[in-house]
Parts: sequence; C-alpha cells; structure tokens
Amino acid sequence: MLLNPREFTGDHQDEATNAMLREVIAFLEAKGLPQIKKDWHGRVWNQDFVDFMREHQVLATLMTPAGYGKPDSRWDTSRNTMFAEIAGFYGITYWYTFQVSMLGLGPVWMGSNEEVKQRAAASLAAGEVFAFGLSEKEHGADIYSSSMALEPQADGTYLANGRKYYIGNGNKAAITSMFGKLSDTGDYVFFATDSRHPAYECVRNTVAAQNYVAELALHDYPITDADIMERGRQAWDNMLNTINVCKFNLGFGAVGLATHAFYEALDHAAGRILYGKPVTAFPHVRQLFTQAYVRLIAMRMFADRATDYLRSASLDDRRYLLFNPMVKMKVTMQGEAVMEELHQVIAAKGFESEPFFEIAKNEMPQLPKLEGTAHVNMALIVKFMQNYLFAPTEFAPVPKRKDAANDDFLFAQGSTSGLGSVRFHDFHPTYAAYAHVPNVAVFSQQIEALRDLLTTAGPDEQQGKDIDYLLALGDCFTTVVYGHLILENAGHFGADEALLDQMFDVFVRDLNHYAMNVYGKTSNSALQREKALALVAAPVADEARFNEIWDRVNALVGVYQT
Repeated sequence: MLLNPREFTGDHQDEATNAMLREVIAFLEAKGLPQIKKDWHGRVWNQDFVDFMREHQVLATLMTPAGYGKPDSRWDTSRNTMFAEIAGFYGITYWYTFQVSMLGLGPVWMGSNEEVKQRAAASLAAGEVFAFGLSEKEHGADIYSSSMALEPQADGTYLANGRKYYIGNGNKAAITSMFGKLSDTGDYVFFATDSRHPAYECVRNTVAAQNYVAELALHDYPITDADIMERGRQAWDNMLNTINVCKFNLGFGAVGLATHAFYEALDHAAGRILYGKPVTAFPHVRQLFTQAYVRLIAMRMFADRATDYLRSASLDDRRYLLFNPMVKMKVTMQGEAVMEELHQVIAAKGFESEPFFEIAKNEMPQLPKLEGTAHVNMALIVKFMQNYLFAPTEFAPVPKRKDAANDDFLFAQGSTSGLGSVRFHDFHPTYAAYAHVPNVAVFSQQIEALRDLLTTAGPDEQQGKDIDYLLALGDCFTTVVYGHLILENAGHFGADEALLDQMFDVFVRDLNHYAMNVYGKTSNSALQREKALALVAAPVADEARFNEIWDRVNALVGVYQT
C-alpha cells in the first residue's frame, strides 16, 4: 500500500506512463543515497536531474497539454501526482523543480496567448524549467497589493519594473509567468519573462538549500503584446486557478518524503538491540510505528481519491475547491505527524548526516508553509463547511481516474468567485456503509456532535471574525472530510476493515484533540463548552486488531534499504 521503488510497476492505465516513471526511479536509485546526501549537504542545484528529464522528455510529457507537444504529451493529473510522490521519496529538491515549473506553466496554458503557449511548448521540449512570479517581499500573502508594474509606452509596447521574492526556479526559468498590474489602469496582468534577459536580475538565492528560490528584479524589461498572457479579471482568476491546481502536489510530495523516512526508521529500530531485544519489541514503539503506518496510508488514500474529483471537475461540480487545499494542508500536516512519531522512536539517529531521515525531518515542515500557509488554506476551507455539513445535493458517483486523458477543465475553470455556492454530496451514506467498523461508528457519533455544536451553539458574530476560533473549528471539520474520502476509496485501494478500524482509532483521538482546542477558547459560552466537550469520545480498543496491523508493519522491515 506504500510506494516501494524497488517493486514499482505503476497502476496507470497508460503503460508508457508507468515505463517513464520507472525510468525516473531508476535514475534516482542509480544516483544513490550517498550522492543524494552529498548534494543536499553541499546545496548543489540538481542539474543532473534536470538533464535527465530533458533527455527523457519527462517535463515535456507531463506538462504539455494535448495538442501542443508529442502524441503522448498531456496534462494528466493522475500521472503528475505519481511523479510528485516518486520525486518526493528522494527529497523535496527533486519534487520542487517539477512543482514550481507546473506553477509557472499554469498561467500560460490558462491564458489566451497562443504565441506564448508555443514558446512554452518549445521550451519544455528543450528541457527548460519554469517559474511563477507571484509573491513579493513587501506584501507576502497580500496578492492584491502587487507592485510589479507594466508601464505602457508610446509605441504600444511596455516596460516592466518591480521585484519578486521567493520565486522557485526564478534563477533559471525559460519563462517566469509574472503577475503584476498595468500602471495606467491598475488592471492585473500576466506576462512572460526570460531569466536570461539582461533586464531580468537574479538578485540572490533566498534559501540556503539546493533549490533555486530567487529574489528577482525587472529593470525596464521590454514587453510586447506577444508576451502578455492575460489582463484584468481573467489574469486574477488564472492566478488563483493555477494555485488551486498546483498546491495539490504538495500532499503527494509529503507522502513520498514520509514513506522513505518510514522505511528507514523501521529498519533502524528493528536492527537496534536494547536490553536484549529489538527496539520494535517495545509496546510504545509498536504503537508509534502503527500510528505512522495508518497515517501514511490515509494520506495516500485521501490524496488519491481527491485526484479523481479534480480530474472529473466541471463548472457544475467544483468540489475539488475543498479537496485540493485539504491535500495541500491536511496531508502535509499529517506528514509532519508521521515524522514526529518516527523521530520519537529513532531519536538521535534522526540528526545524523548519513541517513535519509535528516533530509525528511528538515524538509517536511516546509510543505505546510508553501503555497499558502495552513492558516491561509484553512480560512478558505471553512467557507465550505456550511454546505458540506448541512446542505448536500445529488451528484453522479465519481469514478477512479487512472485513464490517459488530458484534464481540459483545469485550463478553463472559470471565475474564482462564488465559493459559498459550491455544493457537495451527502457524506452520511459513506459513513453508514462502514458503521459496522467500531471506530468508524464512534467517529460518526463525533460528527453528529460537531453538527450539533454548530447548529445549537455555533460561533457568534465576534467569534466569526476571530480567525483563531474558526481555525479550531476547521480542524474538526477537515477531519470529517478526510475520513469521508478515505472511506470512499477503501474499496478501490484494497483497505480492509482491520486497517480502517485502526486508522479511525487514530482519527477519533485526533478529533478529540481538536475538540479540546475548541473547548479551551476563552470566548466560549457555557453551552459552547458543553457542546465542544460532547465531541470527545473513547476509541474502541482491540488488541487482536492492533496486533494484526503491527504484523503488517513489521513485515515491511528490509523491503526498501539504501
């Protein structure tokens, strides 16, 4: 159920995709952990991987929509996420180059400028990387306040001036999709720039790491209509829609990164003898590994099912607008929880310079903070809470999507307004189908307690303006959605009842923690405290079930060794 590169065959319906991903694995396996660690410590830009992807046309195949490249080129989210998980397995360096290239290409393919699209397709074929020029040092997440200015000239051209900050691949991008404003009208605009142009200054690399993450400046950079991808409200929508699509990959990177760390930590613990027995013989160690294991599988199951909704989205079905930020926020934060559980076991070993774990423990905390912090994403997520919990509607079932198809809708997502009108299918039937699983039944009771809290003692006007209060409620809400899609995916994923029961044992305890956070808010009324406390429930313990899952964990000792 977990990625094992040594046994990877691929489950995409397109065998050419599986073969390409096996080539990616073969390259990174051949590079080997010692060289990966040497490059990581030395902060060496991954030019060797970029060269490999050029030679094998990896980015060109994955990121060129149908009709702009080779016959097998398409924007197919299923295979893109498989790549993201594989790259993340070897470290965020390899994932990041791919991720920020995807961000940089989003405005190109969503825009109306065919000349820029052809330019991008040619650059992809040439093995170039791309960047997304959005964030600015002075404004941070305040994207309304962009100071990058495009100044109209008398001859109909423009001069671009301004600075961007924390721009992945910005040091080396063939196209940086630059977001700014027209100086005369204040309209938003997306335009294409080239990092090799003399008017494009890479001021510095902003991180002490392998990645290229630029602070950059444009100094009278010449722009013509041939470089402008979009203007006005459409430019704004394309910016947000690009983020909607691409933030999704952070969860898959987290799954890959945590999986590698899991294998390594398990092998270390199984091979270490304390007091005459292996570390894995101690009950608390088994508990920590079992929790990490079911969390990891849950991360994969949720992200995999969310992919189906993204690939099947339409203007009439925008449920992905909730599920995508959850893959970014919830899955990456679960990755942090996995790393903490593993680190509790291997202790000082996690700080040593030779193992992969050092990379994972340093890189995992980055992922919840990229492409909108957890708080920014939660503020978006809570907008969907009312409709999801209380106003379901009917949708046709969404199938598994491992088919070879271009995800056309991603480049025609429409307006980014109207989030409050997005509707969802009823989660109750899915939970009811697994009501015989003891901890799913307990969790379902907690859900109803949450609904009761919100209907009888929901936030008052002042609490509704308190971001911290809404974030606490949001943690409870996201756990409901998380469990819902995981159960939807159980049959497809081959998750049996014992695994689900152990998984929801963890979710019950997680929801208890979130409920106590709500309970502790100083602004609560007595009724709100009473209702928050009603969410707390005891998971159903089952020693035989736990031992069965532990046996599955223990069977993974030695399956992947570096």
